[in-house]
Amino acid sequence: MNASRLKICGVRDVAFAREAARRGIGYLGVIFAGSSPRRVTLETAREIVAATPQVRHVGVFAGQTADEIARLARAAALDVVQLHADTYTDGDVAHLKRCGFEVWRLEGRADATLLDGRDGSKTGGTGRRADWDKVRTLKAAGARVVLAGGLGPGNIAQAAATGADILDINSSLETAPGAKSPTRLDELLAQLESPEPKKPKIPLAVQGRIMV
Repeated sequence: MNASRLKICGVRDVAFAREAARRGIGYLGVIFAGSSPRRVTLETAREIVAATPQVRHVGVFAGQTADEIARLARAAALDVVQLHADTYTDGDVAHLKRCGFEVWRLEGRADATLLDGRDGSKTGGTGRRADWDKVRTLKAAGARVVLAGGLGPGNIAQAAATGADILDINSSLETAPGAKSPTRLDELLAQLESPEPKKPKIPLAVQGRIMV
């Protein structure tokens, strides 16, 4: 997996967005969900989108109606709408698709299914790991899978090995809520790109012998 299949969520400033795009990140997420400390204004979202035309931009929503989401997504020139609540229906998804947006959703039919960690009733931004075993089940059913929840430098290579189509990273890259660090992003990319350790070769001279 390469950087083009990573999504950095909770981006709040143009400077970091540019650094992420320069490193080949494929998706940048801006949060419109009202309860998140990483929430952005429409003006900030527009600035991030305008500054990084080479990536796809994902708006994260929870609590807004489908009409409100469509209005905000159009105004911000987003590519993808992420429905980060269990309350959205198939009808909401169909409406947003008719409006021209790709739709990611926690459950049910959509362009991609999001797996995220939960902390009680709270979903997203918890730093908790999702159930990785569900990736294989969803992929076998033909779903495109976005894996989120507690991903960082320490487990990004293992997360990539699950077969998820997109990996969604957030709080592990922060020095404070919403304050993303390019240095931490570099650490994560280094782990993702590191080859698996090779098994030591057995010299021909000792193959077939019993060593004591």
